[in-house]
Amino acid sequence: MKQSNILLIGLLMATCHSVHAKQGDLQQELKVEAVSQKADIKNNQIIFFGPVKVVQGSINIHADELRAFSTAKSPSKVMLAIGNPATFSQELDDGSTGTASAKEIRYDLASRTLTLTGEAKLDQAGNQVTGNSIRYNIKDQQLIAESTGKGQDRVITIIQPENYQDSNIKPSLPEIPVKKQDEQ
Repeated sequence: MKQSNILLIGLLMATCHSVHAKQGDLQQELKVEAVSQKADIKNNQIIFFGPVKVVQGSINIHADELRAFSTAKSPSKVMLAIGNPATFSQELDDGSTGTASAKEIRYDLASRTLTLTGEAKLDQAGNQVTGNSIRYNIKDQQLIAESTGKGQDRVITIIQPENYQDSNIKPSLPEIPVKKQDEQ
């Protein structure tokens, strides 16, 4: 297997594993569909030109261009999906689907940081964070969302209410005094 393909597979597997991938996703084949690809093995880089579609189990990535690379000066391996927007989705262990979209989705394997830039959006079960830029450190579980600070541009977070319904717990209704006919 070519070194550039190993790099891409390694980046995708690291990304998916860290967001609690559905069991079995990482054992599935990795399929990349593109209009064309260019591999620069000497410089450890592969570029897919699109539209590009990546599928591995329940993982789906769609982009106009997908790059996977590392540099000789740094041990850092990077995957970069570019699109209008580029999208990432994956079914999680709990059955929900996590999605991310942005004009640029960058994953740095060494720092385990996912950076979404340009109309960035993260969504899981209706809970959303949107902004111009979202940076998520997977190892430390730290998220930073930022806006451009211009005009109406803001970071927006939407949190869905939790479902507190439990079949074993019956809602208690307030007692309403009932007057008997002889008490009137």
